[in-house]
Amino acid sequence: MASRCEEDFCCPACQDVFKDPVLLSCSHSFCRVCLQSWWEVKPLECPVCRMVSQWSDPPRNLALKNLCEAFLLERGQGAESGSAQICPLHSETLKLFCLDDQQPVCVVCRDAKIHSEHRFRPINEVAEDLRGDLRKSLKPLQDQLKTFKDVHLNLEKTAEHMKVQARQTERKIKKDFKMLHQFLQEEEGARLCALRDEEARKSQRMKEKLEGLSREIAGLSATIRKTEEDLRDQDAVFIMNYKAAVEKVQQCPLLDDPTLVSGALIDVAEHLGNLSFNIWNKMKDLVSYSPIILDPNTANAELLVSEDLTWVRYGKIQQLPKNPERFECWDSVLGSGLDSGSHCWDVEVGDNKDWEVGVSTESVCRRGFTGSTVWSVSFNNVKYRAFSPTQKYEELPTREKLQRIRVHLDWDGGTLSFLDPDSHTHIHSFTHTFTERMCPFICTRNTQPLKVLPGNICVTI
Repeated sequence: MASRCEEDFCCPACQDVFKDPVLLSCSHSFCRVCLQSWWEVKPLECPVCRMVSQWSDPPRNLALKNLCEAFLLERGQGAESGSAQICPLHSETLKLFCLDDQQPVCVVCRDAKIHSEHRFRPINEVAEDLRGDLRKSLKPLQDQLKTFKDVHLNLEKTAEHMKVQARQTERKIKKDFKMLHQFLQEEEGARLCALRDEEARKSQRMKEKLEGLSREIAGLSATIRKTEEDLRDQDAVFIMNYKAAVEKVQQCPLLDDPTLVSGALIDVAEHLGNLSFNIWNKMKDLVSYSPIILDPNTANAELLVSEDLTWVRYGKIQQLPKNPERFECWDSVLGSGLDSGSHCWDVEVGDNKDWEVGVSTESVCRRGFTGSTVWSVSFNNVKYRAFSPTQKYEELPTREKLQRIRVHLDWDGGTLSFLDPDSHTHIHSFTHTFTERMCPFICTRNTQPLKVLPGNICVTI
C-alpha cells in the first residue's frame, strides 16, 4: 500500500483523498459533494471527459472508499478518522449499528452482554439511510440556493437590460426633440423672414412717400422764398416786377394736404397674436397622438414592439430578463391601464393572419395570465371568434376580412364593443361590471405588425 501513488486516491475535482466516492457511467470517480457542486453548473456532465452520465444518482464506489480509508490509515493521516471506525473496547472495525443504543459496534460487541437481545444492521446500510435523510434535509437548502442564484443572475441581466433600455429611450427622446427643435427653428425662421419682408416693403413705400413729399416741399419753398424777396423790393421795382411775381405764384397751384399713410406700421398683431398657440396648432400636422401606448415590459420575448410604442409583431426571440410584468407563455403585450370613462382605439390588422385584440385586467401581470382575465376578438386565418371569461370561445358569423378593428371600452357603462370602422358595422359586444383598471390587450403570432392607429387631434375653444 505504501508504494501506491497518492494521486490514485485523489479526487480529480478537489485534488484531495476521496471522501464518499461515487462512480459515473464513464468509469470516472469523484467525491459525492464535488460532483454535486459540479452538476449545479453542468448537470449530469463528467468533470473529466464531459460525457453525460446515465445515472442522476450515481452509486457509491465502495472498493475505492475502502482503499482510500486504508491508505489514510497506513499513511498516518487517518488516525483521527480511523480511530472513529475502531471499537474502543475490542479494537475491531465498527461494522454494525445497534438500533437500540443508536451507536456503531463491532462483531464482538454484538455478542457481548451489554448488547444482549439488541437489534443490529450493517453500518454501511444505516449510514446510507442516514445520508439519504440528510440529503432530504439538505434538498430544500440546495433548492433555495439555486433559486437565489437564479434570481441573482436574473437581476444582473435586468441591470444590463435597464442600461440598454435607458440608452434606447435616450436616443428616441433626442431624436424626437431634434425633430421638434428643427420644426421650431424653421418656423422661427419663416416668421422672422415674414417680419423682415413686411418691414422692407413698408420701409420702401415710406421712403418713396418721403421723397415725393420732399420734392413738393422744395418747390413750394423756392416759390415762397422768391416771392418774399420780390415783396422786399423798392416800390418802383416791385411795381415793375409785380405781374411776373403774380404769374409765378399762380403757376404754383395749391396742392392737396398730404395725408398719413394707412397701414404704414408693422402689423404686430399679425406676427405676435396667439403666436405660441398658432405654432402648436401647426405642429399637429407634424406629431401624432396614440390613444393607447403599448408597454414593452409586458411583451413576450418573441414580440417586437416599435420604438414609438404603437405597433407590435412576432419576431426573433430576444434575450430578456424575467420580470413580473411579463407573462412568458403568451405572445401578447398590454397597453396603458384605463379606468373610469369611455375609451376608443383602432387597431390595423391588415394581412396579419393570427391575432387577438381586446382588454385584460391590469392585475394579470401580478397574478399571471389566465383566460379569466381577457375579453377579446380573435382571427386564426379561418374564422373570427369572441372570447370572455364566461362565454369562452364563441364563433362569430363569417364576414369579409377585417383590415381594422375598433375597440370601444365604456368602463362606467360596463360594455366592451368591437366594430369595423371601414364598413361601420358592429362585430361583437360584451357586458361586464368592471371593478379594476383594464389594459388594452394585443396578441399575435404573425410577422405582420398590428398597429394602433393615431387618434384625431382637435382644438375646442
